[in-house]
Amino acid sequence: MESEVRDVRLRTGITVPCLVQGDASAKPVLLLHAWGESRGSFDRLLPLLTGYRIYAPDLRGQGEADKPEDGYSLPEQAEDAAAILDTLNVPNVFVVGSSSGGYVAQQLAVSHPGRVAAMVLVGSPLSLQGRPAFADEVDGLTDPLDADWVRESLTWFPMLHEVPGWFIEDRVRDGLRMPAYAWKAILNGLITATPPTESGTIHAPTLILWGAQDNLLTRSDQETLAARIPGAVLKVYPDVAHVVLWECPERVAEDSVAFLRSLG
Repeated sequence: MESEVRDVRLRTGITVPCLVQGDASAKPVLLLHAWGESRGSFDRLLPLLTGYRIYAPDLRGQGEADKPEDGYSLPEQAEDAAAILDTLNVPNVFVVGSSSGGYVAQQLAVSHPGRVAAMVLVGSPLSLQGRPAFADEVDGLTDPLDADWVRESLTWFPMLHEVPGWFIEDRVRDGLRMPAYAWKAILNGLITATPPTESGTIHAPTLILWGAQDNLLTRSDQETLAARIPGAVLKVYPDVAHVVLWECPERVAEDSVAFLRSLG
């Protein structure tokens, strides 16, 4: 399978790496990772998304992307996603967003409706307004970050299924790549944002995948999210918690591919 990592220079002047994989003639899929992660969080999903042209960037401030001190509001994060598509000459895509990556996907669908052919939101919020308990810990971060703190931060979202140790250690490395200001600025951009479904209407066909044991996102919010997106389908995984992508990539792939294929 054709695969390469391209350095994509955006119109804002920053550069982000983007994994490009699959046949150039296949339907394109943009993968948007969660806060504190990188494109590597899709490593267990990628082999299961056959038949698509995959675009998986490291987003600003994370992974191997440039880490400027600003540009982290939710609208700016969505503009980065649109700029990646512009630079790579991709008119529109299916978007799969994990956790807060799905929040960015929603904003992209509101700000640039023509770019989003369909969405799969994987453990993604209706709203992040308010202040989660771990925000105080993040506010206290200083450089250099401590690996033990990053590893402990992964326990904010308990998991009910075994996740490979190598995958966890990769996520610890993701966290350590980020300076303290990026941890803070990205989280602040998410929790201060107007929820996308309150600022516009999403018309893209949407599948919502949510774990019923999620300790961050409530079922009522997921039902509201589905109700605000015309025709959206909510699928609940009873035995899964917040980090759906980590816990059951096989189910995410199976349901995503079935949904995207149903759109023709």
